Amino acid sequence: MKQTRLKIVNNQGFELSAYLRQPVDGKSHTLAIFAHCFTCSKNLNAIRNISHALTKNKIGVLSFDFTGLGQSEGNFSDTNFSSNVSDLRVVANFLQEHYQVPQILIGHSLGGAAVIQAAVQLPEIKAVITIGAPADAPHLAHLFKEDLEEIRESGQATVDIGGRPFTIKKQFIDDLYHNPTSEVLKKLNQALLIMHSPQDVMVDIENAATIYQQARHPKSFISLDGADHLLSNKGDSLYAGNMIAHWASRYLDTPDEQPDSSESQVLARTGKEGYVTDILAGKHHLLADEPFSAGGTDLGPTPYDLLLSSLGACTGMTLRMYADRKRWPLEEVKVHLAHEKRHAADSEDSGNPNSRLDHIDKVIEIHGDLDKTQRARLLEISERCPVHRTLQSDIIINSRLIE
Repeated sequence: MKQTRLKIVNNQGFELSAYLRQPVDGKSHTLAIFAHCFTCSKNLNAIRNISHALTKNKIGVLSFDFTGLGQSEGNFSDTNFSSNVSDLRVVANFLQEHYQVPQILIGHSLGGAAVIQAAVQLPEIKAVITIGAPADAPHLAHLFKEDLEEIRESGQATVDIGGRPFTIKKQFIDDLYHNPTSEVLKKLNQALLIMHSPQDVMVDIENAATIYQQARHPKSFISLDGADHLLSNKGDSLYAGNMIAHWASRYLDTPDEQPDSSESQVLARTGKEGYVTDILAGKHHLLADEPFSAGGTDLGPTPYDLLLSSLGACTGMTLRMYADRKRWPLEEVKVHLAHEKRHAADSEDSGNPNSRLDHIDKVIEIHGDLDKTQRARLLEISERCPVHRTLQSDIIINSRLIE
């Protein structure tokens, strides 16, 4: 995933901090804007995971901090729901001017209510997605219910939301009530996807039902069963991202599919955030990573896992080809592989870790009505697969830097 840091000036002259995440080759079929909840920031892990899922499907994602939040300029206490919607419009116009027209709006929590409002004002948007969104912005007022009296009497109060202090002014509350989502949904012409968890304790699932009932078709609902409000479980956010990509593809104006190109067979890109590596192999997109124990985020197989996968796939394909040519009743091949470094049995330097040799154990499981002779022959053929031969040959790797 290619990540670009951006600064976008809003209507008040404040710089909004943003990240544009794109496919590894930098070529997006379309762009999406992600609006987070107003107690979050663009660095939320769920946003990063959803972006990974979308960029694999050639959808670039711009996430940004609203005015006064995260690394964006301004004072949060002077903002309101209307200014958040204004920030969304500014970001959409920025993308249209400097990159391409965005076609997707994704909003989480209050950001979900904001993208519904913004979509009505942005006719180029084709698909709108809400995640854990309130049916009406005033539903968020329950977060301040213990402080509402002080806000109304004093004009402001410091409230605790998600364990963080925020200064909320009366104008913020008043603005919430002047932007009923129910009225805007009547004007929404874009396709709408509502995603919500039945276990969401911040925004009750009934909000999703209300939005669905009030919205026009085409509209869809996907349950994020078991997820919390922030989608803090990696599997939940990756699931949400994959489902968004597949659902949205039905409504997008995308260019005719062209083979992805690279000067080489494979392009691998590792950014500055951890070890996650995007791989472009022909027109196929893969992810590699390291496990948590090695400091990674476990979003994909390790490089050695991919190496073993290559050997396993090549072995299975080779046996399939051979059995088909011989018309043998081979039904299925399973190849179990493991890699480790071991000292040779007769090593005189067993105390030196650098003297260990790479060992790959390949155990082949063959299913089918095959006799002993046929099975023995298939084992012999398994060692003739091209990747097996490559790994056992003298390999020369030429490395150079691109100027």
